[in-house]
Amino acid sequence: MFDGGGAQGGGGFDMSELLAQAQAMQNQLMEAQANLENQEVEGTAGGGLVTALVSGTGELLSLTINPQAVDKDDTETLADLIVAAVRDASENAKDIAAQAMGPLAGGLGGGLPGLGDGLPGLGGGPAGGGSGGPLGFTRPGGEPGQNPG
Repeated sequence: MFDGGGAQGGGGFDMSELLAQAQAMQNQLMEAQANLENQEVEGTAGGGLVTALVSGTGELLSLTINPQAVDKDDTETLADLIVAAVRDASENAKDIAAQAMGPLAGGLGGGLPGLGDGLPGLGGGPAGGGSGGPLGFTRPGGEPGQNPG
């Protein structure tokens, strides 16, 4: 008869317990992701000339441009400020997501076959510092799950 792990006696592997733990962790991950979607994270550039507001999952919600940043003869600088503000907000959101999701994703590392360093795309280890960013965030110049550095 199959006991879930092949061990005889009191040291057997309890598959139902593992499944219950996996279900609980999945519920925690879903709750943490829903909480991230409701958070708003700010990023700025140019000493506050441009402010970007993103959700905790990195979706751009709004962009505020101080009129002092607008120079019709120098739109390139304004574009750079916008990119920098959005990047700052996205990095801040990624940090918040890593804090929220990292412990949950890291809890799976090594415990389940094939997961190795945690869940792909969720940052890997306990601090979310694996090969990729959380929840498909990309690093500048990279694809999800890649570290161009």
